Amino acid sequence: MSRPPITTLERDGIAARIPHRGSMCLLDRLEAWDAERIHCSSRSHAAADNPLRSASGLLAPNAIEYAAQAMALHGGLLAAEGEAASAGFLASVRNVRFAVARLDEVPGALQVHATRLSGDARQVLYEFRVADAHDRLLADGRAVVVLNTPLPNPTAKASP
Repeated sequence: MSRPPITTLERDGIAARIPHRGSMCLLDRLEAWDAERIHCSSRSHAAADNPLRSASGLLAPNAIEYAAQAMALHGGLLAAEGEAASAGFLASVRNVRFAVARLDEVPGALQVHATRLSGDARQVLYEFRVADAHDRLLADGRAVVVLNTPLPNPTAKASP
């Protein structure tokens, strides 16, 4: 018997599907998704204990991490039932533009959008857009995610 399709998720459901846990899971809600697109929202940018926040605040380049987490969630949602999502690493970002200097000064929920433009079993190209609650652009760009790359095991002993 197949499971019903996921239409929305809250923070705990998102954290169960991406590699980020605790306060490092930045997304609060899955708003919508399909095979090509995902839309998430978050208010974590306003939190004083946001793990990406520096002494200068939550700077705009951190929008890339919000988008990367949406891409990771998208990959997890696309995985076949009973199958783990492919491990992925953000390999590069291109054509990134920022319309604000800081995210922590943005009122309301961030709207995080990612669209899968192309890809295969080894890499995926996404276009991303982070906007405010009124759909005002905060950041956008493109990102390449490399898939199925094993993590180094720091506890493994090197061969002589």
